[in-house]
Order: sequence, then C-alpha cells, then structure tokens
Amino acid sequence: MRATKHADPRARRRQGLIVGIPLAVAAVGVLVCLALALLTGNGGGPGPDAAQPAAASVAVTEPSAPPGTGVPVEATPSASPSPATSPPPSATVTPSPSATPTPTPRPSTATATATASPSAAAGGTRTAPVTTSPAGRIKPGSSYPGVATSYDAADGNGACSFGPSGDLMIAAMNHTDYESSSACGAYVLVRAANGASITVRIVNECPLPCAPGQLDLSHEAFGKLAELSVGRLPITWTLLSPVTAPDTMSIRYKTGSSQWWCGIQVIGHRNPVATLEVRTGGGWRQLSRTDYNYFLSPDGSGCGGSIRVTDIYGEQQTVDGLAVKPDVVQPTRVQFARH
Repeated sequence: MRATKHADPRARRRQGLIVGIPLAVAAVGVLVCLALALLTGNGGGPGPDAAQPAAASVAVTEPSAPPGTGVPVEATPSASPSPATSPPPSATVTPSPSATPTPTPRPSTATATATASPSAAAGGTRTAPVTTSPAGRIKPGSSYPGVATSYDAADGNGACSFGPSGDLMIAAMNHTDYESSSACGAYVLVRAANGASITVRIVNECPLPCAPGQLDLSHEAFGKLAELSVGRLPITWTLLSPVTAPDTMSIRYKTGSSQWWCGIQVIGHRNPVATLEVRTGGGWRQLSRTDYNYFLSPDGSGCGGSIRVTDIYGEQQTVDGLAVKPDVVQPTRVQFARH
C-alpha cells in the first residue's frame, strides 16, 4: 500500500495569508473610491463649475522665469499692470535734455521801460538829449498847399495867449495843423498864386470847419497878397526860421501860479517849441501842453526851478534862476539858432 504524503498545514496557512493581503488592499481601495464618489455626488466638495475659476487663473498665469530654471511660477491677476509697462519703484526716469528745451527769456515791457527811463521810479520823467526832430504836423522844409482867408485880428491877441501884438502880420492856423497849440509862435512864409508873398506869425487858431492847410490871415496880412474882396485865395506856405526873431526868448508864469501849481509859457522863440521840462528832485520832468499854449505842472513840481525848452529841430535851451511871478514876462539870455 502506497503511502500518502500530507502537506504541512502551517505552509498552507502562510500561503493563504500571502494571497489574502493583496485582496484586502484592493478591497480598501475600492471602498475609498466609493467614498470619494459619494462625497462628490452629495456636495461635499467643489462641483463641476468650481473648476472654471481655476482654469481662468491658469489661463492668465505668466511665468516669471523661463521653464526649467527651477524658479516657481506664480499666477499674476489680469487686472494688475504689466511689469513691462510700469517701471520699478526704485527706478528713476531721467528725460532727455532735448525733450524739454529751456525757453529763452524775453525782456518784459516793464523792464524795457525802466531801462529807457531810469528816473521813472523816482516819480519823474527824464528825457535824453533829442537826436531826432520832434516836429509835429508842421515839419521844416515841407510846403503845404491850402487856402487863405481873412479875419479882424483887433489887437493881435488870440488862442496862443501871447497878448496884444505890435505887428499885425499875424495869422490863425487851422484846427488840425494847430495841433493843441504846437503851431503857436511859428513863422510861416505864405505865397499866393499871383506871386505875392508875406511872412506871418501864428498867434491864433482857426476852428473847424477850417480845413487842413488853411490859414486865416489878419486883414492887414491878407491885404499884402490880394484884395479882401477876393475872400478865398489859393496859397502854399512853408515854415521859416527867420533872422528877424527877437534876440532872446522870454518866460511867463500864468496868472495864479505858485509853488503848488503853475503854468509856464515861452514867448519870442525863433522856432516852434516842441517840449518844455522843469527840473525836479527826480530829474527833468516834461510838462503837458494846453490848447491855450501853457505848459502845466498840476502839483507844483519844478515851479520856480530851472526850465529846459526844446524846439522842433531838437535844440535845447536851459533857463535858470526865474522866480514864480504870475503874468510877468521875464526875459532870458537864450534863443534858438536859425535854420
């Protein structure tokens, strides 16, 4: 009878244990998967829509370093400014010198005025020696066409305020050429179309409608050119600088003048007067001229001080030492040169 060999029962048990361990691990894995599925289906975790923000975040993520450098990649929100367009806080932007040119400074009007008139700040108006002709409308060397009329000059006084005239070879200048008494005292050579001529002195104004170029002669002066019955006589006239003028000019202060207000007039001047100035603490001050041929100092500045007179040729004569004596003709030692 053959003997039967029985296996060791302990070996069977070891073999069963070895086979049972993988089966147990697989069963545990199945249970875990089932648990995760149940949790997902019951709202225990993010649903299907929860993955969209993450996808969006990944879509806008820009690497801060090239791949493979080992530097971690951080997500950058799309709302943040791009580092490429914003300089780092520590950077200093220096504009190119040619980008912002420096404007060339221009002198202001006030500066130019102060330079031309240094004494303006002291309250006076200082005038430099005249180098060009200050003549107004009536200019030396020019011939003016017009018409001559006549008027009764009586004692020869007129708008120029010279007073009575011993010589009635005088005339009134039309309003335009009278030019606020600038023509007062001018000597004028008048020529008629018939060849006759006469020299007259301007002592009066012929108001509008006297036209530019028109002279209203005294009856005595008109009679030297034509009969008074002619009425209107075509003429031409020219400014003169005569030999027959007085040897010296005179100064007169207007009635009512004092150290607080004064009016000054020049009499017997050979050439028309352009400006009159008085010396003040701030220098020479030019006075304004009136239609009645006085230069006024409304605040009394320079009244009784030195006087400087300039003619239309630019010549200046200075008179010193005249007191304020209202309505008194005070002779001087100066006269304008003949031209």
